[in-house]
Amino acid sequence: MDSNLLLVLTIFIAVTTIAMVAQAVAMLGIARAAKQTQQKIDGLLPEVSKILETTNRAVEQTGKFVSDANVRTAEILDSTKLQLVKVDELLKEVTGRARAQMDRAEIVLDDAMTRTQSTVAAVQRGVVSPIREVHGFFTGVRTAISHIGRSNRPTVDHATSDEEMFI
Repeated sequence: MDSNLLLVLTIFIAVTTIAMVAQAVAMLGIARAAKQTQQKIDGLLPEVSKILETTNRAVEQTGKFVSDANVRTAEILDSTKLQLVKVDELLKEVTGRARAQMDRAEIVLDDAMTRTQSTVAAVQRGVVSPIREVHGFFTGVRTAISHIGRSNRPTVDHATSDEEMFI
């Protein structure tokens, strides 16, 4: 059993040694690739540095622009609020005045209608009624004169005609 165990241990040690050598070679390859990558990155660092500086300047300018825009926007909003307050006050005043004028117009119209009705009633009482009375009086006088003016008795034709009309 000793020889089998020794053989297994030798094989195990050989496999381990081969694995260690393969690992060392892989590590050397990785180190070489890392060094090449580092050289490439070192070559790009100045360009990246310039881009970062440009970006930083652009961000600073944008920040200033945004700050100025915020200040101007706040000023515009404040001005707009003041103008809206003035417009609101003006609308309230105009509405109040319009209501007052409408009330006055309604009062004037009611007064005019009342005066017109009073005038019509006065004309009716003062002019039309006496004219009717005078007309009635003259109609009566004319009828009386006409009746008195007929001194003769009506003729038979006339009486017959009157009776036929009556019937």
